[in-house]
Amino acid sequence: MFQAMKREFLEETGLEIEIEENIGVIDFKLPWLWREFTDVHHIAVYYSIKAIGGELNVSEQFDGQDSLGALWVSEKDVSLENASPLVLEAFEWVRTNNLGIDAKTYEDWIVLK
Repeated sequence: MFQAMKREFLEETGLEIEIEENIGVIDFKLPWLWREFTDVHHIAVYYSIKAIGGELNVSEQFDGQDSLGALWVSEKDVSLENASPLVLEAFEWVRTNNLGIDAKTYEDWIVLK
């Protein structure tokens, strides 16, 4: 898993990283209407990392890319209107150094297009 994280980080950001530690795991549910399903349940594992090389860049954009249209934004500009719960939880950890242990349900969260 660590090799995949390092590869993806390099592909998406241009930065080589060192994984420092696992900082927590969270789980959450959000509405997802697909076939007979009504919700999707995510389990997210967070790590503290350190940049050790490379240069920050924007990866090549193409249709179907999972990060199509991704931007670097500051914490003050992030909300449920423009980011996923994963991003909001990461900023929560930055503020508090704690991800908590309670599962969260985001009833009104909409997948952005």
